[in-house]
Amino acid sequence: MCLIAFAWRTHPQHELVLAANRDEFHHRPTAPAGWWTDAPGVFGGRDLSQGGGWLAVGRPRRMAAVTNVRRMVEPDPGAPSRGKLVADFMCGTQSAADFAAALRTSAERYAGFNLLLYDGDALIYVSNQPTYTVTALAPGVHGISNAALDTPWPKLCRLTTAMHDWVNARNLPPDHLFSPLSDRRPAADADLPDTGVGPEMERFLSSPFIVSPAYGTRCSTVLSFSENGPTYFGERRFDSGGASSGETAERFGR
Repeated sequence: MCLIAFAWRTHPQHELVLAANRDEFHHRPTAPAGWWTDAPGVFGGRDLSQGGGWLAVGRPRRMAAVTNVRRMVEPDPGAPSRGKLVADFMCGTQSAADFAAALRTSAERYAGFNLLLYDGDALIYVSNQPTYTVTALAPGVHGISNAALDTPWPKLCRLTTAMHDWVNARNLPPDHLFSPLSDRRPAADADLPDTGVGPEMERFLSSPFIVSPAYGTRCSTVLSFSENGPTYFGERRFDSGGASSGETAERFGR
């Protein structure tokens, strides 16, 4: 994932609602959201090149999502895939806190990451940049992109504002959040962050939804864990031109 906004224990019907875009090279092989054949009870997309995932949910109430951290350094070709963090949590039984504690000893082996873990009780944010950090999140609306939690990049501010609006509306279905995920407007130059990639690339990466032949938004996902209803996972997929290439909607659990 490259853009995530989520509402945690702020809505009367939904304990956790998350809206996210995955930006990736179009040539990277990917499986659409579905039940993982090697991990019964886990549902999400799959990176077919490394076997990991970027966002997955499971039975019982469990979720993991990861984004990369933008850094101007060459990645270590021998580093493990960050998608492995999602797969390891989802295929295991550790609590979010225990998984985060165990990860401390190996976190520096990975390229920069932000990791979100939910175990049905706690929601925990983990990052290895600039140092290893574990935060048990208090109720509220938060966002993650390719910097630290709640860094106010324009696209993240747009999506978290939309999430606040959705929470305040109270009666809108979660899939209403697909609309702000489809926003293709670049940020104004005056609002662009300076992450070292240059103004043209900053502008290209500044919209919530990114379109280009080589790299862009591969899928948008909305999920919700309801207080008294089923878990909802909706995924909409896109080709290199930004056109729809399929969608999945799944409801399961109580």
